[in-house]
Amino acid sequence: MSDKAKIGWLYAIAFIFLSINLYLVVHKDVFWFFSLPLVLMVLLLYVFSLDKVLLLITFLTPLSLDIQDMDIGLGVALPTEPLMFGVLILFIAKLIYEGKYDRRIARHPLSIAIYLMFFWMLITTLTSEIPIVSLKFLVARLWFVIPFFFVAALAFRNIRYIHWFIWLYNIALIFVIGYTIVRHASYGFSDNSAHWVMAPLYNDHTAYGAALAIYLIMTIGYLFYPGLTKTQRLLALIMVVILATATLFSLSRAAWISLAASLLVLIAVWLKIKFRWIITTLVIFITAFFTFQHQIIDVLEKNKQDSSADFVEHVQSIYNISSDASNLERINRWQSAIRLFQERPVLGWGPGTYQFVYGPFQQSKQKTIISTNAGDMGNAHSEYIGPLSEMGLPGMLIIILLVSLMIFTGLMAHKKSKTKEAKIISLSATLALFSYFVHGFLNNFLDTDKLSVPVWGLAAILVVSDLYLSEKDTFDLSGKQSGNQVSNSMQQQN
Repeated sequence: MSDKAKIGWLYAIAFIFLSINLYLVVHKDVFWFFSLPLVLMVLLLYVFSLDKVLLLITFLTPLSLDIQDMDIGLGVALPTEPLMFGVLILFIAKLIYEGKYDRRIARHPLSIAIYLMFFWMLITTLTSEIPIVSLKFLVARLWFVIPFFFVAALAFRNIRYIHWFIWLYNIALIFVIGYTIVRHASYGFSDNSAHWVMAPLYNDHTAYGAALAIYLIMTIGYLFYPGLTKTQRLLALIMVVILATATLFSLSRAAWISLAASLLVLIAVWLKIKFRWIITTLVIFITAFFTFQHQIIDVLEKNKQDSSADFVEHVQSIYNISSDASNLERINRWQSAIRLFQERPVLGWGPGTYQFVYGPFQQSKQKTIISTNAGDMGNAHSEYIGPLSEMGLPGMLIIILLVSLMIFTGLMAHKKSKTKEAKIISLSATLALFSYFVHGFLNNFLDTDKLSVPVWGLAAILVVSDLYLSEKDTFDLSGKQSGNQVSNSMQQQN
């Protein structure tokens, strides 16, 4: 076909497309047909460049909207979750057809722990109190983990995709921060409005704060990343200031605690304290808490400071378990989860079922002004106690194993990396994940796209750092491999 004929066909197709749209708008009041080119473009990306689809989803995640109260009683985040589901289906189909995947990634201890997680989720879905809810929860976990751990890990072998992954979420987060701060300012930066001004982009300030903490840590890492121009480093500094300001105004106490905890780990890394001593210290603190829990609770109950817009007072309210409604409601949810666990200690009540079954397990003396008799106001507020009630003791132990392997993998990758680039990426990702899982003692968001995308994406970065990036001797500024190349095992598949 000649160039002139190609141009003719282009004009003809454009004319037909515009004519159909004009007819639909004028006579049928239908506007959705205008989105057809965008849909076709995304479909082409699925066929020819799945890694670009992951980057698109990453950018859209902070801007997605959670649609709840659907006819079937379930919710979905649009447009991200349908896009993730498409990646899941295409990846599985390709895996079945080709029978190939990177063996080093597939056999990594963290990957094996993920297989174990899904196996136990399947078992507890079959025994669930509400099977349809557990099945949706299982499928949703699949479309979070498969794209952003197993598919992303293949892309992250090229370090450029790691940078894109971090900064695309960051750029979208700027829009969320601007929207949130403008709304917050219109309410005089009050304490009460801080809890919901980020809606509908984030459900509340705790999820918003968790995302801010993760990307604040990752962006701080870029201040020390070698080879950046002065302009790039200035932009990273500006982003750090924006994220830090947003974290402060989020009034998310859990986010503040998680950042402080990550700083302690960073100090431990600087001082070259061995991983086993960090674990030993954590075990000692946990043991001491349970040994002297009554004395500790007596002290905490003397604190009457409620949450406040004043920074100092808000920090003091963190350990108020006598009058702060938010803290008391968490204790109510945790106690309800423990009673659910005691009822079904091995298999639990089924993945995702907590919010539908915990109501009758509340005790009247532990209810707060934000409790409901129906018990229909959300989850267990813990990444550890929630699985304990939903998937029994094995479920919680698997989550603890996953978290431990993530942190251990990151620290080992940082230790053995030969370049400053790889060291900064692995350490930043480790600290960011640590911040989330400290936050996870007080909240749980891995059933949402907002936090699942960064958490599983960072886990993939740690595995790739451990297997590939730590083996490189140098990187050029574009992120392409230079110096000693990774061995052919990077491409070895089974």
